[in-house]
Amino acid sequence: MYSLIDLQTIVCPDLLKIMQKRYRILQTIHILEPIGRRSLAEKINLKERVVRNELDYLTQQGLLKVSPKGVKLTNNGFEIMNALTPYIEKMNRFDVLEEQLKQILNLDEIIIVPGDSDQHEWVKHDLGRRAVEFLHAKLQASQMVAVTGGTSMAAVAEMMQPSQQGTNCFFVPARGGLGEQVENQANTICAEMAKKANGDYRLLYVPDPLSEETYQSIIQEPGVKEVLHMINQADVVMHGIGDAITMAKRRKTSNEVLERLKEGKAVSEAFGYYFDRTGKVVYKVRTVGMQLEALSNVKTVIAIAGGKSKAVAIESYFRQGKSNVLITDEGAANMLIKGFSL
Repeated sequence: MYSLIDLQTIVCPDLLKIMQKRYRILQTIHILEPIGRRSLAEKINLKERVVRNELDYLTQQGLLKVSPKGVKLTNNGFEIMNALTPYIEKMNRFDVLEEQLKQILNLDEIIIVPGDSDQHEWVKHDLGRRAVEFLHAKLQASQMVAVTGGTSMAAVAEMMQPSQQGTNCFFVPARGGLGEQVENQANTICAEMAKKANGDYRLLYVPDPLSEETYQSIIQEPGVKEVLHMINQADVVMHGIGDAITMAKRRKTSNEVLERLKEGKAVSEAFGYYFDRTGKVVYKVRTVGMQLEALSNVKTVIAIAGGKSKAVAIESYFRQGKSNVLITDEGAANMLIKGFSL
């Protein structure tokens, strides 16, 4: 028995292409609104003339509102976009892809968003939006949420909104991280998420990495001990997954450690741990905050990572089985499936 999507693909594939294009326009406007026509055309790689025609049509349908600042979705446009999301995902066979990766990576949940964040910045914002939606679905009142730093987590913070059921929640940085770009530090992301969620937060002002002597001294500080206790009581952990060498260079790692990572064939990084392709720990940065083994005690551990360049890192990290939820994009998902099928 053919599904409706199957029939449409066979009989009128052009209709599906138009629907996907208009959905992408609505989605991008929602993430970046208000946005001008020229910027929108650049974001979705369409000619400005084509975008102008589509905006005129969608405005006539009451889905968009035009102002001097740019284009925004109307309430009706937002509802239509949300109603289209599962249809578009099914049309792209994301349900099949999600089920395959869920089995391969031994996950409880996986969400795949359209596009490739290596190619389009708006895809990373969509990863953030879906991560927030998933968090809201799981979050309960007065729970503790621990978050790491990184560009993917910064996108989550940017898209954060108040939760109806997750009220009075507490946010903490999962680890120290002074020294990285301020906007990508766990402290910055933690504070922004808490403020947008109408929650409370504590910060962890410690450098990363630390010598063993400094580490032992810092963790005895009363303020640090209090935050560490909160971190270890987290109900939800949200984190990114980094490419090993990229993350090491970003953190100005010494040449000696860089060589060690290369010799150990490290491909991924999370929580200060560097892993090879089999998931084995190659190197660990001495850092104050959540340790990898502590994730086993957390019910919901959400990894957010996208882009086909991250596929190897994602595969590597999930081999040690500490996170049970992945929110990724089409680019990474397709590369993961391709890698496992070789």
